[in-house]
Amino acid sequence: MAMTIVERRAVTGGVDTHLDVHVAAALDGIGGLLGVESFPATPAGYQSLMGWLASFGTVERVGIEGTGSYGAGLARHVQAGGVTVIEVNRSDRAARRREGKSDPLDAISAARAAQSGRATGSSKGRDGHVEAIRTLMVTKRSARRDRTSTINQMRALVSTAPDDIRTRFARHTTVLLVTETATMRPRPGEIVDYTTRIALRELGRRAAYLAEEIDRVDELLVPLIADRAPGLLAVFGVGTDTAAILLCAAGDHPERLRSEAAWAHLCGVAPIPASSGKVTRRRLNRAGDRQANHALWRIVFTRMRSEPRTRAYVERRTLEGKSKLEIIRCLKRYVAREVYPHLLASAPRAN
Repeated sequence: MAMTIVERRAVTGGVDTHLDVHVAAALDGIGGLLGVESFPATPAGYQSLMGWLASFGTVERVGIEGTGSYGAGLARHVQAGGVTVIEVNRSDRAARRREGKSDPLDAISAARAAQSGRATGSSKGRDGHVEAIRTLMVTKRSARRDRTSTINQMRALVSTAPDDIRTRFARHTTVLLVTETATMRPRPGEIVDYTTRIALRELGRRAAYLAEEIDRVDELLVPLIADRAPGLLAVFGVGTDTAAILLCAAGDHPERLRSEAAWAHLCGVAPIPASSGKVTRRRLNRAGDRQANHALWRIVFTRMRSEPRTRAYVERRTLEGKSKLEIIRCLKRYVAREVYPHLLASAPRAN
């Protein structure tokens, strides 16, 4: 008896992600809507979502909004199952005005973007060294911000303190101010003088603790950066912070950046005008990653101060009539080209 082979139809999924619930849509091979369903944003929910999509046929790809935020866990789960993840940007405002805004509509839009090829970017990935670096940078950034705020509070207290305290600490450097106040042993006395000394001691201890926290995080960051991108820290002007920011911008799977020009575009230094009739101070194209662009600026600023070759370049371009902003833009574009190979040096290969 002859056997009939039934070919399973190809299915494309789309997911609108949220903190607690993900809304999924399934399309057949010609774009027909097969169904829309909601699932909890939990490991069990991810498994149910993929099982639901597979019930319609063979899942070829899944377009997911927010693969770097609410959809990070789902993207990891889908990729682990061998299904292609397409990163989908949210619909523009004009499309939302035309078609409406709801979670099911956003899920259907994500599926259509992945199926039609309108969205082609692969997931940034949050499953390797770069994700570890990113989590540590969150801690470091907040500790540095809080330390700066604490020191500013100390300066403000000193400026309004009784004369003997103000005279003692007014001209102290930051390091000396923190060191001396953290070791103070106030003795009871006049109420304002005593409480001011207590306040300065507590703030000094807080600033010292935050400085130690920053140092501890740096001790963890350096080997992670060196393991993920050997040679990046050796590039002139690249420090721990700038290296971490550039790696976070590229992601755990930098092969998704098609070329060095695509990387420059991501950093906001591609030669695309920001807007007609408007001068931009730092970025050529305003869609670029702000933090990556600022990291390039910090590298350029360091080189302009202390690298002879860069200083000679600045002098030559100045004589040619280039403005300082134009020179900085050229240098940032050069630095983007220089660091790009280091970002790919030990990148894991895409499946």
